[in-house]
Amino acid sequence: MAIVKYNPFRELRAMQEQMNRLLDLAWNREPGEELREGVWQPPVDIFEDAESLVIKAELPGIDQKDIDVRIEDNTLTLRGERKHDQEVRKENYHRVERYYGSFQRSFSLPATIDQEKVKATCDKGVLTIILPKKEEIKPKQVSVEVK
Repeated sequence: MAIVKYNPFRELRAMQEQMNRLLDLAWNREPGEELREGVWQPPVDIFEDAESLVIKAELPGIDQKDIDVRIEDNTLTLRGERKHDQEVRKENYHRVERYYGSFQRSFSLPATIDQEKVKATCDKGVLTIILPKKEEIKPKQVSVEVK
């Protein structure tokens, strides 16, 4: 069951990072001196138990009001933005290794999910989305009588 949509920009981002490292070496700059802004994707863990499918996304430093979780056409979409700290000017940074700016992740949901009972919580920078399974889909234990 593939629940992660293909994103062609992931390979482009990796190639861009490799080129940036090579240029940093060529120009004798420390890697990571540039401010990383633009499209990025928070890492996620996806796991399943008998009751539900769970998605956990790392979103440290993002206000809860800047996170949007939607389900449309059996697709769960996470959108948001990590805003740059306005108190520190860009030229004052020595190293920036975290990404800033907008992000979006989309996941195809199986038909077994009860979309009306989905819950999302955010604690210590980790967004947890619990996608309960429909009642009729859950396995039921049938006892066998011996005669």
